[in-house]
Amino acid sequence: MGSCVMRYRQILLLLLLALAIGAFVALDLGRYLSFEQLKASQASFAQLQAEHPFTVAAVYFLTYVLATALSIPGAVIITLAGGAIFGLWQGLLIVSFASTLGATLAFLVSRFLLRDWVEARFGQRLADINAGVNREGGFYLFTLRLIPVVPFFLTNLLMGLTRMKVWTYYWVSQLGMLAGTAVYVNAGTQLAQLDSVKGILSPALLGSFVLLGIFPLMARRIVAAVQKRKVYARWADQRPKSFDRNLIVIGGGAGGLVSAYIAAAVKAKVTLIEAHKMGGDCLNYGCVPSKALIKSAKLAHQMRHASNYGLSDAAPTFSFKAVMQRVHDVIKAIEPHDSIERYTGLGVEVFQGYGKLVNPWTVEVALNDGTTQRLTARSIVIAAGARPFVPPLPGLDAVGYVTSDTLWDEFAKFDEVPRRLVVLGGGPIGCELAQSFARLGSHVTQVEMGARIMVREDAEVSELATAALEADGVQVLTSHKALRCELVNGEKTLVVEHAGSEKRMVFDQLLCAVGRVARLQGYGLEDLGIPTHRTVQTNEYLQTIYPNIYAAGDVAGPFQFTHTAAHQAWYAAVNALFGEWKLFKADYSVIPWATFIDPEVARVGLNEQEAKEKNIPYEVTKYGIDDLDRAIADSEAHGFVKVLTVPGKDKILGVTIVGAHAADLLAEYVLAMKHGLGLNKILGTIHTYPTMAEANKYAAGEWKRAHAPQRLLAWVKKYHAWKRGE
Repeated sequence: MGSCVMRYRQILLLLLLALAIGAFVALDLGRYLSFEQLKASQASFAQLQAEHPFTVAAVYFLTYVLATALSIPGAVIITLAGGAIFGLWQGLLIVSFASTLGATLAFLVSRFLLRDWVEARFGQRLADINAGVNREGGFYLFTLRLIPVVPFFLTNLLMGLTRMKVWTYYWVSQLGMLAGTAVYVNAGTQLAQLDSVKGILSPALLGSFVLLGIFPLMARRIVAAVQKRKVYARWADQRPKSFDRNLIVIGGGAGGLVSAYIAAAVKAKVTLIEAHKMGGDCLNYGCVPSKALIKSAKLAHQMRHASNYGLSDAAPTFSFKAVMQRVHDVIKAIEPHDSIERYTGLGVEVFQGYGKLVNPWTVEVALNDGTTQRLTARSIVIAAGARPFVPPLPGLDAVGYVTSDTLWDEFAKFDEVPRRLVVLGGGPIGCELAQSFARLGSHVTQVEMGARIMVREDAEVSELATAALEADGVQVLTSHKALRCELVNGEKTLVVEHAGSEKRMVFDQLLCAVGRVARLQGYGLEDLGIPTHRTVQTNEYLQTIYPNIYAAGDVAGPFQFTHTAAHQAWYAAVNALFGEWKLFKADYSVIPWATFIDPEVARVGLNEQEAKEKNIPYEVTKYGIDDLDRAIADSEAHGFVKVLTVPGKDKILGVTIVGAHAADLLAEYVLAMKHGLGLNKILGTIHTYPTMAEANKYAAGEWKRAHAPQRLLAWVKKYHAWKRGE
């Protein structure tokens, strides 16, 4: 009902605007807004003003407001008239307020009529613009208002499409247009000496306007320099006269390793500080060990279902200790890639210890051998990573638990796989580990507080993931809230709430996989006053409030992936080393990720859920992998490729793939989105037969078929019939 009323109001306003503009054209009112007509009428206006000063001022004010609100050409002539009729100061006062009020009305009209329509079609792009407007919209509007060469009416209409506050728009416009208004009003007081409007805009005056426009940019740099001086003021007496090194990196995970690698590659002197294990969480606790476990579990699953491949089903016999030993062997095999020896060989100085910021240029290292050392550098990168979040459940410590970090050492002590395992959390980590342990023989219960697992994915993906886990024996309990842990008659028990009642489940081991939180304590951030809220707060260049201190990886967010940590590390390192010449904004436009359950779930860009939340129009093209020759041959004929595109175009907005090797198949779409390639390009690319990668080509073919030119094909059909002599 409300939307219908809004639509009627928009139509009514459009009709009124059309009538007003139509009347302006039909009555040829534009002839009164010429320089010649103004000069010819100057004496008459002066006489009227002398006889009826208040009436003339009111009529002039309303006329100016109306002309500006309707974006009618002639604002320059009306402004000159203000100077000619009222003189400099009175004219400036009237014109300043009339022009600003009219501009604000035009801004509101544009917002009322067009913004919803534009947001519906260009939602993501406009969201990025609005983010910029929220940060610095007033500044840029002020700059535009200082340069009259930029049409003010265009500024009014375009700014109306943004989310800028009306009051901000009004006062910035009032202030920004004052200089230009004064020039034209003053010119109006000298109307008799002017031959044309061009006489006002002399090269010198135009140059002055350009300088006015550049001034805010210069002022911005000056303000930035003042702010920089202010933030460093308390440390002024501690700033070293020279520095030991160019860059210090705290943290030896993906973000820290890549930052140090880049610095060494460009011949900077760089020190990397890591207190525990090189390679960070990914190598030692996350990506690497979990994928090694997943592989063993998948093989056990395939043995049980060998009949799918024409063989006899067989119950796998194995030592759980041997499985966990293989996990550790895989870690050791990859360790040299991230080792101290390798990075030292690359030119990176590596310290083993805890690094803490003492001031913006100094890091104190508590070395693992018990000594301390202070290092100085021009720039510092904080890449401290994240740790598993442990929920504050009453009784949790009493029953004991493991996390995705600790289970690898704890479970390596067991002779057998945990008999009864409860997994808290329905995110990617919880799902991967729940399925793996179920395939290895554990009775797994997965507890998720939300309505479904893998909540960031589309509902159909969550349903498919749930079905896959349940097929492997995982009991998936959604909408179950963990309340407390208890020891009952020597047995470990988790109490959960579901549909208003409590349930109890007995377990042998409890795995907490409810997310990860940034490591923010112990690095001196609070002592330096660096803001933190879940992550280290940075700007788009990954700078903290101190321009020479950067953050990258999980500690900076917003993503917690190894590949995004490495991606951010490039920006942090390059900006830290060369930022005085050029700063690069971190680019998050194309971020892929995957969940390595079976079947795999991989995604890049938007899914349907996000597109709807952001009100972004899209089309869906879907190809079922059950129809793919290679998938059928491999007994992996399940899943799909789902592509979201701009309506009517082959531009890719996002892709979700569910199926075997989904994470590998996604790479083609990541490349396409990064470089602006559409589905037609994928369709026109030869894909090896028979491979899983053909699914990408067939998905593109589905899009092409849906957008085939039916009218043209009808004529082609007639042409072929004619060729046959029919």
